Amino acid sequence: MDLTTVATITQARTRADLAALGETVVPLAGGSELFADPRIHLTGLVDLQTMGWPALTTGADGLEIAATCTLAELSRMPAEPGWVAHPIFHLACTALFGSFKVWNVATVGGNLCTSLPAGPMICLTAALDAEVLIWHADGTDSRMPALDFVTGNTTNVLEPGDVLRSIHVPAATLTARTAYRKIALSPLGRSGAVLIGRLDTDGRFVLTVTGGTVRPVQLRYPSLPDPAALAADIAGLDAWFTDAHGAADWRRAMSGLLGEEIRQELAAPTDPPRPGTGDGSRA
Repeated sequence: MDLTTVATITQARTRADLAALGETVVPLAGGSELFADPRIHLTGLVDLQTMGWPALTTGADGLEIAATCTLAELSRMPAEPGWVAHPIFHLACTALFGSFKVWNVATVGGNLCTSLPAGPMICLTAALDAEVLIWHADGTDSRMPALDFVTGNTTNVLEPGDVLRSIHVPAATLTARTAYRKIALSPLGRSGAVLIGRLDTDGRFVLTVTGGTVRPVQLRYPSLPDPAALAADIAGLDAWFTDAHGAADWRRAMSGLLGEEIRQELAAPTDPPRPGTGDGSRA
């Protein structure tokens, strides 16, 4: 969709170029969401792709994902030795409601900043205990857990002029076993629930629930919980919502079902065949 009120597009080369950002001038990364709706209040865009940030950077402390990294780049990321969690990156990308064409332009940072409940990068980064780096409009920086970045349905912590710079995934969670489940009302529909479970090397279990909740919610246990305890904790979450892609009670029920499947998968000594389509997805 054309943004007919936009008069300027600035190709950012340095951080100083981001000073133009504000209420009516916003960052442009992939643009798959930005150009999806008319935004008549906008007068300008600042292109972040011209900053030249490396999409993916690996090191002893983990993985750094640039906000401008596309889902296609993330999905093709080669595995590093010991990265048991590597398959979860591609699986999370498959939860995006969009074609391969969208994968080639949609960015990890854009998915987080759009802050839709079904945003798969929200679930992925929260599930791996990632931290986000925010460049603030006043020139300062801050880091915070990805889990806390999204505050509600299409809302997050960013203020006008702020930019999400990158996401850091710690090395410790990259060595964990993971399991993924997604469900939608139709085979190609927007996700009604997206869950990722993580079993750390020390036995701790973390379940991240998104898609059916207005913000990501996490359940943490010192070890794998019993089925009744997990079911009760999922049912007790208070962030469920209803829209055209699923009713709140259906999302709650399906999350309970998928959460138990994840628990069983990670309780097994090796990964069993997944139900549904073979990749953890259902419709």
